[in-house]
Amino acid sequence: MKTVKLRDAMLNVADVGSGPVLLLVHGFPLDHSMWRFQLEALSDSYRVIAPDLRGFGASTGATETITMEQLADDMTELLDELGIVEPITLCGLSMGGYVAWQFWQRHASRLARLILCDTRAIADTEEAARGRLNMAERVLGEGTSIVAEAMLPKLFAETSVREQADTVEATRQVMRSTAPATVAGALRGMAQRSDMTSELPNIDIPTLVICGEHDVIATVDEMRLIADALPNASFFEVPGSGHMAPLEAPQTVNAAIRDFLVR
Repeated sequence: MKTVKLRDAMLNVADVGSGPVLLLVHGFPLDHSMWRFQLEALSDSYRVIAPDLRGFGASTGATETITMEQLADDMTELLDELGIVEPITLCGLSMGGYVAWQFWQRHASRLARLILCDTRAIADTEEAARGRLNMAERVLGEGTSIVAEAMLPKLFAETSVREQADTVEATRQVMRSTAPATVAGALRGMAQRSDMTSELPNIDIPTLVICGEHDVIATVDEMRLIADALPNASFFEVPGSGHMAPLEAPQTVNAAIRDFLVR
């Protein structure tokens, strides 16, 4: 791990391997460790970079509202600080996918390819946004365990819960250890994120859309529609997995990523 200083944050960053750059952007409310199997396996052929986003993990810089635009700009500043000038592949899961959309909108010249894992293109409904804002206030008063226990049943497929208890528990601990201010700030930021549906036909770079078969947050049907709307995309369904496909089925996901990156 290394520490990279941004203008108003310090990011904790895993940076392993050499070759074409693969930037991995984690979901909410997690940290870089959700990519541990990708860091281990893909660094033989790629420079794999997985930061803790601002305020998450060991990074600093949480703000009252952590917007997806802000996180996308952080990723560009991170690349600058690491001296990376060539276009990269950005892979984002869930909230990381929301960051990926904004990275494309704001920094398209930095992108060669996109990988979208278990994420959505639509904005929150008014009801969903209100729910996030209410949860943000609760977290500040009651702590992050309420978010962890509410989200955990939706993250993993039933078979993963039975057969990968250590992975599920490690994920719970990461979620519970995330600072309440960070969780609240990210909830507010996700509540106001842009609807990207109308932009999908304009994203013409090579894109891989990955979805766990049993994802109940970003469903297979919804993610197939995203892939269909993207001009240069392929869709890959991960059998037996839920929302955390890269953790639940790392060998399958890694093989799909490798195949995509050599096309």
